[in-house]
Amino acid sequence: MTVINPIEEAEALADKLSGLDLAGRLSFVAGLGGRVVFTTSLGIEDQVITAEIGTHRLPIDVVTLQTGRLFKETLDLIGETETQYDIHITRYEPEQADIDAYAARYGMNGFYESVEARHACCGVRKLKPLARALAGATIWITGLRRGQSANRAETPFAEYDAERHLLKVNPLADWDIDKIKAFVADNGVPINPLHARGYPSIGCEPCTRAIKPGESERAGRWWWEQDEKRECGLHVAEEAAAIAVQQ
Repeated sequence: MTVINPIEEAEALADKLSGLDLAGRLSFVAGLGGRVVFTTSLGIEDQVITAEIGTHRLPIDVVTLQTGRLFKETLDLIGETETQYDIHITRYEPEQADIDAYAARYGMNGFYESVEARHACCGVRKLKPLARALAGATIWITGLRRGQSANRAETPFAEYDAERHLLKVNPLADWDIDKIKAFVADNGVPINPLHARGYPSIGCEPCTRAIKPGESERAGRWWWEQDEKRECGLHVAEEAAAIAVQQ
């Protein structure tokens, strides 16, 4: 019996993907078998991936985390994208009981008061719905890029997510923002109008602002916190492990 080491499997997959274009990367991953899930935040990177999935009719489930606090522009873009590519984007929402419990402990906007409260909010509105979205998945596709922040500078094409027990694929890891924008322009990809208003990275409305000249792409996310590595937890192993314990 041959035992496959998942870390070695991920490294081999990353090597394979490095030699393919985006459509080739997605097609190859879709052909590996099992449930393949792409989580989109409707940002410009994710729209590029969705466009390729829809254009090539790839058997990849496209899902989004409808946190309950997204910008109207983001919500409108969901429907526009579904219509343009004739696909269905499955919405995963937080449980009302979790929202009520959060509000009772921290207040509805308590995330401004402490890092603990902000992480708790992301846990309720993002991580727990993500766990449901990835249930039964063997591969998780994301729009992570190395150029998004210093914290993501070493993003591989594929890695093993030990907390969720699946392969995580980042097909845009080596794309810079100029290549992203060129693809969007050349292919008529619908994007969030907030990008043109200084929002390169768009999350929940209360936690996102436009960036200032010279700031990094993700500087507008949780801007009141001082940690330059701040994340919502979707791509942080410790956060995923904590949510797994609660399931």
